[in-house]
Amino acid sequence: MAEERNKKKLTVLQLLPAMESGGVERGVLEVAHALVEHGHRALVISEGGRLVARLAECGAEHVAWPIGRKTLRTLLLVRRLRRFLTEQRVDIVHARSRVPAWIAWLAWRGMAPATRPRFVTTVHGLYSVNRYSRIMTRGERVIAVSETVRDYILREYPDTPPARIEVIPRGVDGRFYPHGWKPDPAWQQRFLEQFPHAVGKQLVTLPGRITRLKGHEDFIELVGRMKRRGLPVHGLIVGGAAASKQRYWRKLHCRVRSMGLDADISFTGQRDDLKNILAISNLVLSLSSQPESFGRTTLEALRLGVPTAGYDHGGVGEILRAVYPAGLLPCGRIDEACQRIARLLQQHEPVPAGDFFPLRTMLDRTLALYEALADAPRRC
Repeated sequence: MAEERNKKKLTVLQLLPAMESGGVERGVLEVAHALVEHGHRALVISEGGRLVARLAECGAEHVAWPIGRKTLRTLLLVRRLRRFLTEQRVDIVHARSRVPAWIAWLAWRGMAPATRPRFVTTVHGLYSVNRYSRIMTRGERVIAVSETVRDYILREYPDTPPARIEVIPRGVDGRFYPHGWKPDPAWQQRFLEQFPHAVGKQLVTLPGRITRLKGHEDFIELVGRMKRRGLPVHGLIVGGAAASKQRYWRKLHCRVRSMGLDADISFTGQRDDLKNILAISNLVLSLSSQPESFGRTTLEALRLGVPTAGYDHGGVGEILRAVYPAGLLPCGRIDEACQRIARLLQQHEPVPAGDFFPLRTMLDRTLALYEALADAPRRC
């Protein structure tokens, strides 16, 4: 306890485009909460969004700047940010997205090396490989959210010193995703009234925004094949479509109709009750055509004890190999994937209970990284 009290209290600034929704945003909120819990000061700069109120509730401070906009005008924030870092006596600058990272790095490199904050980046995704994305490897410490991301960094940016990279997988709070949890019967009744074709069926769920990369066409094909096998399944496509994806959303609807699956697949749109939907599902799928950097939704479903299957690549493959190898699907081989999914639905292989990928470990390791870097010698 005495050692805890004697530790330097840090001011940590996290930067990202907005605090609207998504895994990166939730991670920022979780880290900010942990900083405040440990007596540190948590600052966040973004354009704002519906999660800002939750930042305030946990004691963090939010500053609304358009720091994620892909326009030359955003460069005008460099000098302003440099002043902010000095005035607020920021100890750690943590950039979590590419445009904010460029602004942070340009501001940071113009400061005196002996007194400027320490610079951290997190590589949350498998970005397109170019000079623009390289900025995410320029931190004095670079957090990779999975071994997949670490391999990507070293493969595509081989000049990044391996010792600078630290793998800190994302985590889930078991208090909010307890094994075996189910939503209350009233919610279940309302949901089934909204989607009556799902009543009495085995629910197979594909969560994720509507894009060509998330595997919706494979999902539709798999549901069709399972129906032809006589399996009593109903498919749920859970996720919204941005304005730019409306044409693809309509194409998916046409595909469902052309296969005669109108009564077998429901599009729920964007939902705020995804946890509930995962919990009542018989099987959750991850079918992204390209590797995911991590796969938080896969982890959430498994923590709830829901059987989950996904293509064996990227972060999803890492999670399934560690927790539920029965759910590993061969990439791009629909016949074999269908056979394995049918087996999971018929044999009901349980998901083991356990505190795997705990949120507390992610937070403890992130704060330890901040503290170690703040105390580390500087390269002047």
